[in-house]
Amino acid sequence: MKRDTVLTIKLPTGPYAVREPGVFERPKKPFPRKALAAAHVVADPLSTKEPWLDAAIDWDATIAYRRHLWSWGFGVAEAMDTAQRGMGLDWGNSLRLIERSIEAAREFPDAFVACGAGTDHLPAGSHAIADIIAAYEEQCEAIEKLGGRIILMASRALAASARSPDDYVKVYGRILSQVKEPVIIHWLGEMFDPALEGYWGLKDHYAAMEVCLSVLGKNVEGIKISLLDKEKEIAMRRKLPKGVRMYTGDDFNFAELIEGDREGHSDALLGIFDAIAPAASHALSALENDPRTFRQVLAPTVPLSRHIFCAPTRFYKTGVVFMAWLNGHQDHFVMVGGQQSARNILHLAELFKLADAAGLLADPALACARMKQLLAVHGCS
Repeated sequence: MKRDTVLTIKLPTGPYAVREPGVFERPKKPFPRKALAAAHVVADPLSTKEPWLDAAIDWDATIAYRRHLWSWGFGVAEAMDTAQRGMGLDWGNSLRLIERSIEAAREFPDAFVACGAGTDHLPAGSHAIADIIAAYEEQCEAIEKLGGRIILMASRALAASARSPDDYVKVYGRILSQVKEPVIIHWLGEMFDPALEGYWGLKDHYAAMEVCLSVLGKNVEGIKISLLDKEKEIAMRRKLPKGVRMYTGDDFNFAELIEGDREGHSDALLGIFDAIAPAASHALSALENDPRTFRQVLAPTVPLSRHIFCAPTRFYKTGVVFMAWLNGHQDHFVMVGGQQSARNILHLAELFKLADAAGLLADPALACARMKQLLAVHGCS
């Protein structure tokens, strides 16, 4: 239903007229691409835990958001960097999150959950390669015990300890020889986590790509690369062994990578899906028979995503949680680790406008009321 009057809000850049929200249909069948949303966690704002020292999580609101994503047809990539893994969320709370998510997924006949396994319970710094293997084994075993599928996350400990690409081949070869089901390997670029620079033992991404390709054999379902460079993703996609999926992690160029070209396409495992689920779901459902609608619906979400993931890219989680708050999925704009402060108010005001342009402010009146509250806290009136 259209509003009788135009809704306006005073932003730091001047008055802004808010549009009507987009109309997005829920999927009637599975998408033509495999699509996983890396989901955020909702903090508990009334916890007595110190936010810079311990993760206080609102479990009910966190799992409710997973239900929201499943209802739009997405699988959930659990306990990943979008959930502030290694940036506020430790392994203990990650495992609790994984357990709760797997349990909740049973409510949905087609719900899919893949879970991040890493080495983040090791202390920071260098370690023996044997200890890194043992750490991966510990997390993989814990996830498999819960019945979870594994996303093999990049390891800060391995990046700090490896002396050559051979150490990476040794670690990944050992873990892949033991997993019960095929895994997704996640190559997270240094723009998302500076500690992962030089992953696979080489700083040049194309050279590192060859090392990564060498481990993509048995027990690998797919590879997700997050390098924010479509040419690198396409180059690697064309070299993948038969049967191994490319999951785009490119939040800058995801639309064209998912659509693909004559030589192939990417599936998707994206943090931006957390924020744009209704639009992305509608677009993915249209892709096979109506690619024009796919492009039209996703087109305005791309500048929104590029803004959310702009440098320093690792602070993108703030924008994702901000979107969830604007849309009423949580009652507050508080984050694990206090990371709601990671982006400035002008960034968030621009995000508000871009979300509106994409039709992704589901309840404009609520979004405006909450934006006004945040502006007031920042001395804007």
